[in-house]
Amino acid sequence: MLENVQQKTIEPIIRACVAEGTRFYTDEYDIYARLPAWGYEHHSVCHSRGEYARDEDGDGFHEVHVNTIEGVWSLLRSWLRPHRGISQEHLPMYLSFFQFVHNSRVRGKGLLPALLAALVV
Repeated sequence: MLENVQQKTIEPIIRACVAEGTRFYTDEYDIYARLPAWGYEHHSVCHSRGEYARDEDGDGFHEVHVNTIEGVWSLLRSWLRPHRGISQEHLPMYLSFFQFVHNSRVRGKGLLPALLAALVV
C-alpha cells in the first residue's frame, strides 16, 4: 500500500521486486509509461477507447489484456464483502491470506492441510 502512487514511488519497488526485462500488461494509466525506460517490456490496452484485449501478432489470440488481474480484483472484493469493512492496519494480512487461498486452489476443509504445510516448511 502506498500513500502516493507516482512513478518515483513505484520505481524502486518495481526494481526491487521484478526482474529487469519482465513483460508488463497494463491498462493506460500513465504511471506505467516509464516501464520501458526502466528496462521492462510494456504492453497496454486503452479502456477509455473501448479496447479490452488486443491481438498483436495476428494469430487470433488476444495476448494483450488485463482481464486476469481484473478477475482477481473481483474475487478479492467478493471475498472481502462479508467483512463489511476492514482496518487499513490489517489489510496486508487479509490480502496475504486471500493470496494464499487463491494460489492454493483448495477450498473448504481441504485448505487446512495446505495451510499447515505452508507453516511447517
